[in-house]
Amino acid sequence: MMHVLFLPGAGGGAEFWHPLGALLPSEWKKSYLSWPGLGKQPHDPSVNGFDDLLRLAAREVQGPTVVVAQSMGGIVGVRLALERAEQVTHLVLVAASGGIDVSALGAQEWRAAYREQFPDARPWITEDRPDHSALIPNIACPTLLIWGTRDAVSPPQVGRRLAALIPDSRLYMVEGGDHDLARDRAADIAPLVIEHLQGTR
Repeated sequence: MMHVLFLPGAGGGAEFWHPLGALLPSEWKKSYLSWPGLGKQPHDPSVNGFDDLLRLAAREVQGPTVVVAQSMGGIVGVRLALERAEQVTHLVLVAASGGIDVSALGAQEWRAAYREQFPDARPWITEDRPDHSALIPNIACPTLLIWGTRDAVSPPQVGRRLAALIPDSRLYMVEGGDHDLARDRAADIAPLVIEHLQGTR
């Protein structure tokens, strides 16, 4: 059975992925994570950084797993693909950073607006800046990159950079898509995800 693990962005809510999940085959197992202490999610004193998010996500990887990640969740998705290479069969990154310097690629600064929208979110989310650029070329699983042409937070150049770094990757641009295209344009990206996963090993 196909197992798809959905990782949200810094908004933290699992419901972000529900529109896409509803459009994927019903026989697939779907796991939706929320991030404690991010967005409006309840705090958990044991979650204080990306290592803790990775620990939470890794618990869900008990066998062959497809990882689908949005925005900041891509940092965790990349680490899962690297550290659980024998189990993560495919990776899908949507409007993500993956742990590269997006500001150098024209990304709009998001932290002040995030703090205004989510004043109770844990401070580490706007302070930690992981750098996985040296590790990303080691991702071995087939990777689908989906970007919106109107995304200011993770602009198209970020997707192009990740496509250049990840050996077995394919980049698809969604015309007019913004940073939330995974939720708002789910009908457009569902066929891309299904096609990508048809060859799961």
